[in-house]
Amino acid sequence: MTTVLIDADIVAYRCAAASENDPEDIALLRTDKLMRDIIEDTCGVAYMSFLSGSNNFRKEIYPEYKANRKDIIKPVHLSLCKEFLQHEWNSVVTDGYEADDALGIFQTDSTIIASIDKDLLMIPGRHYNFVKKEFYEVDELEGLRSLYRSVLVGDVADNIKGVKGIGPVKAAAIINPLTEEKDMYNAVCKLYNDPERLDMNLDCLWIWRNENERWSDRFQQ
Repeated sequence: MTTVLIDADIVAYRCAAASENDPEDIALLRTDKLMRDIIEDTCGVAYMSFLSGSNNFRKEIYPEYKANRKDIIKPVHLSLCKEFLQHEWNSVVTDGYEADDALGIFQTDSTIIASIDKDLLMIPGRHYNFVKKEFYEVDELEGLRSLYRSVLVGDVADNIKGVKGIGPVKAAAIINPLTEEKDMYNAVCKLYNDPERLDMNLDCLWIWRNENERWSDRFQQ
């Protein structure tokens, strides 16, 4: 009995972008087909899908969060695809946090996250990349490693700056041998040499496991 947790942000964006020069009906047909394909591929008996709302706590703690996206021209049918997902597929629009957080909150032993966003691989459990048609299993340790590798590298798409000179290969060499989160944090803290910026970045990159739980709340428990 599998419930599919669908990243509707990416579904809407990909289908709208693929239909940039097509009538709106084509964009909606692509959106509907992709949703059906995801559910069929994962053998889902139920589904939940999420869209990110306009409010996001990350912008309160880091005003420059995703500020580099302001001038990006969105696909012409994007709003229409999102409305379609809300009305026809019951997609939930989050308030105060992102769709990614909702996916993390609802992930359990009986769910599978359907997305192509590599950031979601910090969430333990089953994952399905619906573009590559690949399944992944992430355990708690690898999820933590994914988070701390990300905070070293940073996230250009979200305007989060990591440690200068460290890319994915160096980050993996530093983090992958470690098996305790405290050791991961200490290793990253030494390289940042700025605990406040490090903690801010971790709060921005961390995907929730429980509602209203930031990274700092979880780490201090």
